[in-house]
Amino acid sequence: MSATPETEPLLDAEGHFHATDAPIDISHYGWEDWFTLAVFWLLAADIFYQFFTRYVLEDSAAWTEEIARYLLIVVTFVGASMAVRRNTHIHVEFVYRYIPPSAARVMSTLVDVVRIGLLGYGTWLALQLVPRMHNLKMTVIDVPMSIIYGFVAAGFTLMTLRAVQVAVRHWRQGWSVLERPGEAEA
Repeated sequence: MSATPETEPLLDAEGHFHATDAPIDISHYGWEDWFTLAVFWLLAADIFYQFFTRYVLEDSAAWTEEIARYLLIVVTFVGASMAVRRNTHIHVEFVYRYIPPSAARVMSTLVDVVRIGLLGYGTWLALQLVPRMHNLKMTVIDVPMSIIYGFVAAGFTLMTLRAVQVAVRHWRQGWSVLERPGEAEA
C-alpha cells in the first residue's frame, strides 16, 4: 500500500519533516471571477494612489475618488454574478427545516423563479438606462456615464443568466441548497 499525501507521515525515520501540498484546482472559477479580480486590483491601486498623493505628497489627485466609486460599482455588479453562479447569496434555510420535503421543493422552485424574474427586471431597467446616460459625462474625466451603466447592465445580465443556470441545475438534481444545506458546494 502506497502512502497518499493524506496518510503520509510528516516525519520520516530520520526525523526529517515532509509535507506535500494538495494540488490547486482553479477550474471552478468562471471568467467573471477573473475579470472582477482584475477590476478589484485596479480599485486597490487607485485607492493606494489616492492615499499616497494625499498623505505622502500632500497634493491629492482629484480624479481618484470618482474612479474608485465607479470601479466599486463594476466590482459589485459583475462580482454579484459570481455569487449567483455559486448560489451563495444570503438565504434563509430555517423554514425549510420544518415543512414537508414536497412543500420545500415547491418553495425552492418558487425562489428560483422569483430570483430569475427580479434579476431579469433589473436587467431590463439597466438596459433602459444605458442609452439615456450617454449624454451625461463623468465629473472629472470626459467619459459618458453610459459606460458605467453598461457594466451594471452586464452585471444584471450575467446574474440573470447564472440564475437560469442555477435553476436548471436545481431542477435536474431535484433539490436545491435551501432544501439540503449540508450538500452545498464549497
